[in-house]
Amino acid sequence: MSISADPRRAGPHVSGETLRAGAPGYDEARAVWNARFDRRPEVIVRAAAPGDIVAALKYAREHDLAVSVKGGGHAYAGNSVLDGGLLIDLGPMNQVSVDADLRRATVGAGARWGAVDEATQAVGLATPGGTVSTVGVAGLTLGGGEGWLSRVHGLACDNLVGADVVTASGAMVRASDTENPDLFWGLRGGSGNLGIVTSFEFALHSLDHQILAGQVIHPFDRAPELLRSYRDYFEDAVDEAVCFPFVYRVPPLDVFPAECHGEIVLALVMAFMGPLADGERHLAPLRALAAPILDGVAPHTYVGLQQSFDAGMGNGNRWYSRAHFLDTLSDEAIDILVDRVDPLPGEFTTVYLGPGGGAVGRKRPDATAFPHRTSAHQLHIFPGWIDADRDEEIMAWTRRISDAVVPCSSGGVYVNLLGEDERSRVPAAYGSNYERLTRLKTKWDPDNRFRSNHNIPPRP
Repeated sequence: MSISADPRRAGPHVSGETLRAGAPGYDEARAVWNARFDRRPEVIVRAAAPGDIVAALKYAREHDLAVSVKGGGHAYAGNSVLDGGLLIDLGPMNQVSVDADLRRATVGAGARWGAVDEATQAVGLATPGGTVSTVGVAGLTLGGGEGWLSRVHGLACDNLVGADVVTASGAMVRASDTENPDLFWGLRGGSGNLGIVTSFEFALHSLDHQILAGQVIHPFDRAPELLRSYRDYFEDAVDEAVCFPFVYRVPPLDVFPAECHGEIVLALVMAFMGPLADGERHLAPLRALAAPILDGVAPHTYVGLQQSFDAGMGNGNRWYSRAHFLDTLSDEAIDILVDRVDPLPGEFTTVYLGPGGGAVGRKRPDATAFPHRTSAHQLHIFPGWIDADRDEEIMAWTRRISDAVVPCSSGGVYVNLLGEDERSRVPAAYGSNYERLTRLKTKWDPDNRFRSNHNIPPRP
């Protein structure tokens, strides 16, 4: 354990590490994915066991320190690390175990999805887990958890069957359909408001075959007709089909034709989660919409598919976010995007759409705390760049597009995609379940100890 210069403020006694500024590992532990946030906690506890979290919360209460919790540190809003206060880093709690017979995976709160994918695919199983393998399991699941398998098997939170939790009072409890079911309901979509989950138990599904997937790239001037065709395709698409229309600027990589380097394109990033032969048939209409610049659709492993976006989402870049759920992808919304997306500033900037429906839409909005079950599509505008001097320019560009789309949206937003400056949209993120979550917050965290998040305040 690292010791502060002031022995009275050395930090809690834990089995993991306690770090202060200047200690080896302090800067690594406080770092987050989004380089726009560079915060310095007073003390960091790298929790190795649930008891460390209990000790850290006790210490924070005794010394009147605000608390933040870091799982993967991948959030757009950077909420997992505060200036000052006490950071609980769950990174060391990253164990993954799989019971193939029971089709269950037990996952530590510090694990990332890549580790889950590797462990489950080793026995021909999988569970929905986002679209980027470096994202933390905890944050993604607690906010809902959309991914390649969601139209087939639901959200990550829909596949959560149990969780071990440390509450704001320092109690260690189990949450499931039969144990603290109210807490279990709230954990599935309520983000980090109700407690610190130390271990997740997921249901697993058979996935022992290769997947047909890849991107089909088109000139951006074809975007209006292609986006309308994409919309029409998903009006009756089978659950196994998924496609994300991406707008991005082609990087100067050999995999792309040299003549389109630096150009804005529309890429239909698609996959079929069922057998390959069925994928050839069901994805054929999307691949045949127009003559593409490049058709990169080919067989992939599920692990490879999960890692396909990793390179473009690396640590150390600056990120910002605006998102909207859409009840329908109207012609007006398409025209707004096409007209306003240029100049697409920033080296890693992307605007994309994603389809809803399937297994996600077959659950009631109040089945879990995640309420957005009926939205047909989701829009995400997320610029990525390097130069801090461009912050205001690029963030203003993002807000202009987002504001223009508002009349075409449902009013809802996925909590995991909220920006740090969107406090007013927090009720919209929890939608029709906000009042119930407020009651749960009042019960499980009446002093709002867990407030470094997209916060639901308890009742006074």
